Amino acid sequence: MEISSKENTRFFSNNTVLPVDRSSFKSESSASKEKQSCCGGLKIFLGALSFVYFAKALSGSYLKSTITQIERRFDIPSSLVGVIDGSFEIGNLLIIILVSYFGAKLHRPRIIGAGCLIMSAGTFLIAMPQFFMGRYRYERFPSTVNSTVNISPCLQDKSQTSLSALEKPQTKINAGCEKEAGSSMWIYVLLGNLLRGIGETPIQPLGITYIDDYAIEENAALYIGCVQTVAIIGPIFGFLLGSLCAKLYVDIGFVDLDSITITQKDVQWVGAWWLGYLIAGVISVLAGIPFWFLPKHLPKPESRKDSSTSSEHSKFIIEDNKDQHRSYQQQGKIAEMAKGKSLEILAWLLDFFPSLKSLFGNPVYILYLCASIIQFNSLIGMVTYKPKYIEQQYGQTSSKTNFVIGLINIPAVAFGIFSGGLVMKKFRIGVLGAAKLSLASSFFGYLLLLSLFAMGCENSEVAGLTVSYHGTKQMTDFEQAVFSECNSGCSCSKHDWDPICGENGVTYISACLAGCQASNGTGKNTVFFNCSCVGTFESSQSSSAVLGPCQKGNECPKMFLYFLVISVITSYTLSVGGTPGYILLLRCIKPHLKSFALGIYTLAIRVLAGIPAPVYFGVAIDTTCLKWGSKRCGGRGACRLYDSSALRYVYLGLTLVLGTVSIFFSIAVLWVLRKKSSPPDETLSANGERGTCGTKSRKDNFVNSDCLIQSTYWPEKETRL
Repeated sequence: MEISSKENTRFFSNNTVLPVDRSSFKSESSASKEKQSCCGGLKIFLGALSFVYFAKALSGSYLKSTITQIERRFDIPSSLVGVIDGSFEIGNLLIIILVSYFGAKLHRPRIIGAGCLIMSAGTFLIAMPQFFMGRYRYERFPSTVNSTVNISPCLQDKSQTSLSALEKPQTKINAGCEKEAGSSMWIYVLLGNLLRGIGETPIQPLGITYIDDYAIEENAALYIGCVQTVAIIGPIFGFLLGSLCAKLYVDIGFVDLDSITITQKDVQWVGAWWLGYLIAGVISVLAGIPFWFLPKHLPKPESRKDSSTSSEHSKFIIEDNKDQHRSYQQQGKIAEMAKGKSLEILAWLLDFFPSLKSLFGNPVYILYLCASIIQFNSLIGMVTYKPKYIEQQYGQTSSKTNFVIGLINIPAVAFGIFSGGLVMKKFRIGVLGAAKLSLASSFFGYLLLLSLFAMGCENSEVAGLTVSYHGTKQMTDFEQAVFSECNSGCSCSKHDWDPICGENGVTYISACLAGCQASNGTGKNTVFFNCSCVGTFESSQSSSAVLGPCQKGNECPKMFLYFLVISVITSYTLSVGGTPGYILLLRCIKPHLKSFALGIYTLAIRVLAGIPAPVYFGVAIDTTCLKWGSKRCGGRGACRLYDSSALRYVYLGLTLVLGTVSIFFSIAVLWVLRKKSSPPDETLSANGERGTCGTKSRKDNFVNSDCLIQSTYWPEKETRL
């Protein structure tokens, strides 16, 4: 006790020690408070950004699920739907450079919040035509509507003919066109999707850099991984929402549903496509609210205060080349001299063009870029029209199609991406191994896709289109074959599409073209009798028919099950190569060009794949149409019936041809890498040049790959080099 009291006396009597201790206590308390505020603010930002990623993924996938609904609602071909789908990428490209360069200098959270508002405005704009273009009108014979008047479908007596059942005079068509509110309303859908692309632009580049700037260095990769994981959940809910809305009639709440005479399996059925966009728009608004209350800057962690370098100047960017070192010194001198804006732009240009030349002089990068562009053309086209393919090939409803894609295919893709990264880490695969894994993934994925050619359904038997009225296969032009001796006495229109199913199992374009003389019942329960064309069919024993098309063959449900199994395995196999391909992209170039190379890669994929692929896939699919609908104003509308065999060969064939070409480019990438690393003691170094390194350095380089990904994931960093 005495010793301790003496020591305390000495301690408090020493005036020089007292101030130091107080300052240390203050610094410790302030540091702990700063750490808590930093972590708290960053976690709020992380949660808000994850919700935004979920919102944008949900709205994007919901658009894919409504492709066929939009096509039918606005009576437009698949090629035009492809233009609408590609408008998102166009909007994104319009401001990506401005956002990437100027966004980092401004209030990043508020810019993200503004982007969410623009994205929600675009989503609401997509749904607006539903409230201005009137009720949806599908083609139906008057007798199927709830009415007390029983009109003969064949209309042998000209005085009994109603204007809606026959060809309308040109004057009437023109009068109808003047009042037609929805003839060009699809433009608003295109503009809305364009706005969605503009609003989505700042979310990824500014959000990821904000996390990287203020997170503890070892936690940044984990945070970014959490955001990406939440983004994968978005498409699942997007397709499930599409499935739910497709079950509801388009004018639900505005019309009496008991008066609707079509079902979900009818090709004229349009679900409540607009309802999902309203929900997605509200979610986007809610996702943007927290960003308006977040600060422009957060306190930086202690581990980053000591380093003078920011995330843009990563510690992994190390150059041993003396010539490059001299060039950096020269660029530093230029930067010091560039006090004015004009000299600053000149310095940027002096660095830009040599970097571009160095990038395009890298054969591995160029070959991999070509392989990725072609492969993304294949994948984007396949994914965009996959719902349409399932509906037309296997006779499934839009609701069931979206449900299957959202619940089965999307999780398979997510699991494949995760498996690829796990394999890379487990076996410590280097650049050459990543190229091999990516090539094997593509090869086996497209090989599995080849088997889908044998898993299709035959064409539905439609009299006058796929079979003749006597039961033989149709060989002549369908417009000349829709009329036959059995319906020659009827006044029918060849442009109508109001299918009925005869008791012989054959679908007829309309009750009039089936030669039906009488009908009984109203709405969905309408039954037609004395159908002369049904009675002349080879296998017919009765001449009656019911409303709606006949079901596809008995083997079709089994084929659909096989298709689902192979489709899930294919989606998983192709996705396994995603992570190795990304590692290959990062490792094949010089470290100081990684951000620039990633920006060029993203730009090329969007311009050369994201925009054109849906368009030319849609044009190719339109060539397989057997029966086009007609607009009220005249002209061609949406397709009512596709040739199943031709659709299968065009859709799968175009996907496989593009995939095969990309495989050849991937083989070329592997060949160049083998040539560069052919000596056993040489390997491809981190900066893309040949050099010697041992096994240990290669392993260390792989261990740091996460940091490489972290420091070069976002495209706007190229503007700061």
